[in-house]
Amino acid sequence: MIRKLTLTAGVFAAALNASVAFAETELTVYTAVEAEDLKRYAETFNADHPDIKINWVRDSTGVITAKLLAEKNNPQADVVWGLAATSLLLLKTEGMLEPYAPAGVDKLDPKFVDNSNPPTWVGMDAWVAAVCFNTVEGEKLGLPEPKSWKDLTNPVYKGHVVMPNPASSGTGFLDVSSWLQMFGQDEGWKFMDALHENISAYTHSGSKPCKMAAAGETPIGVSFAFRGAKSKAAGAPINIIVPEEGVGWDMEATGIIAGTSKLDAAKTLVDWSITQKANEMYNTGYAVVAMPGVAKPVEHFPENLIEKMIDNDFEFAANNRAAILEEWKKRYDSKSEPKG
Repeated sequence: MIRKLTLTAGVFAAALNASVAFAETELTVYTAVEAEDLKRYAETFNADHPDIKINWVRDSTGVITAKLLAEKNNPQADVVWGLAATSLLLLKTEGMLEPYAPAGVDKLDPKFVDNSNPPTWVGMDAWVAAVCFNTVEGEKLGLPEPKSWKDLTNPVYKGHVVMPNPASSGTGFLDVSSWLQMFGQDEGWKFMDALHENISAYTHSGSKPCKMAAAGETPIGVSFAFRGAKSKAAGAPINIIVPEEGVGWDMEATGIIAGTSKLDAAKTLVDWSITQKANEMYNTGYAVVAMPGVAKPVEHFPENLIEKMIDNDFEFAANNRAAILEEWKKRYDSKSEPKG
């Protein structure tokens, strides 16, 4: 009897230790998601999976991408949750992602899923370029409201345009890569040369130019549409302009870093990241999400924006990223905001 009790106690202790060990599973998750959203993401995930703790490492798209590449031979992250698809394509070509088809991936819009089988990354939501124009400041300065990208090269806007730095901001990079696709290589760089004459600063955040326009710190901020809709809903005197030539876009995406020692927990997070619950959570911050039928209309979101999204060549953007950024820095980095 005593021996039986001892065995039972041993089994119980082993089970308890196993549950404690699993309860303490911690994932290092790299992300470029807006800092204000991270607590909500973790809390919503932990409501279903309280046994996995997320330790966020958050920075802008360019910084996180560079950090991951620098750590290629000694990975520090387990999962990337919320980084530009163009960056994840770059990681894929470097062999840094663990192929994995999360449960329910067939329910997503195919353009939000890597085309490898099994996929190495899955999309979450899309953000789309737009221009935020402060009508009050524009009127004070006698500035016409721009209708196109080319309009922004008009000398009347000199010193009145702010846009994101593509080396640090995913929004900035989707702008530059989309202009090169829309206008062609030669005309694209000519356009950016002319635009540079009117730029007052390149920010290291994709949302900052629109926040600055909303606050009246600049009349024109090149940013993304949802940021403009949020600012306008909060009462900012801005119009959200969809340039008539078309707009670039990118998607936030998720993938598992190859070699993680916590593969089961990483798969659990990625499975959850494509659920309807997760997509509804993304819709709080983004108007376009990966799961069809989930997104609700967003107040002030431009009605024609989706149809103006270009047929983005993500492979072009990813494969030429380094060369594009090198050329951009050589030409325009003198107007970038100081980092830090």
